[in-house]
Amino acid sequence: MNHSSGRHPVHFVGAGPGDPELITVKGQRLLSQAELVVYTGSLVPKALLAGLTATLHDSAGLTLEQVFALLDKGWRQGQRVVRLHTGDPAIYGAINEQMALLRNAGIPFVIVPGVSSALAAAAALKTELTLPEVAQTVIFTRRGGRTPVPPLENLVSLAGHQATMLIFLSVGMIGEVVAELRAGGYPADTPVAVVEKVSWPEERLLRGSLDTIAGQVQAAGITKTALIAVGRVLCEADPPALSRLYAAGFSHGCRQGEEE
Repeated sequence: MNHSSGRHPVHFVGAGPGDPELITVKGQRLLSQAELVVYTGSLVPKALLAGLTATLHDSAGLTLEQVFALLDKGWRQGQRVVRLHTGDPAIYGAINEQMALLRNAGIPFVIVPGVSSALAAAAALKTELTLPEVAQTVIFTRRGGRTPVPPLENLVSLAGHQATMLIFLSVGMIGEVVAELRAGGYPADTPVAVVEKVSWPEERLLRGSLDTIAGQVQAAGITKTALIAVGRVLCEADPPALSRLYAAGFSHGCRQGEEE
């Protein structure tokens, strides 16, 4: 609690990707205690909102100023306020502008992380995003559309790293995504997966390659609410690269390795 004002801070809470059980224990507790919840539309699981005693506001049709007015009023009335975001608020969560308004108004706030759809997609695909000698870097990005991306972060440039890539908010431009990844250097046979509505009951998984995935996505009619995963870590046919962490001959701070 903010002792200087005697009021509780506003809590930004990550709701997770869709499965209502993929919220943190802390997030669940804060929701159950809340007196005002402002949530980010239809992608917040309804099960998380069911049974709450809080006043609920769907922010899907609201402007930034209207959202802030709700948070400000609730806080000034001494209410426990939760701003409920999908996934993790730090990734495409549009929280910077909200935090700026709260700071300017002298309203304290706390951020509670959530499970990103990127990590839920990796779990659904039963994939480790980093594998020794295959990929040790993961890029979270999106293709420029109505909202541009910085020039140095276009998909062609990022593809040059050949890292594991998780591409948000871009499945509706799958043809352009594939063309740019190929132009940047990913081979045509690079494994690709598309996960629609990850962790929801209607979740769909598509697996293919840069050669095939655009046709698969179009045939499936997937146009939004899906994440594109790209990289060699997705290859199911190859023997997996094994971490040395648990190898008998590998020493680390908690164990002395055996001689091989």
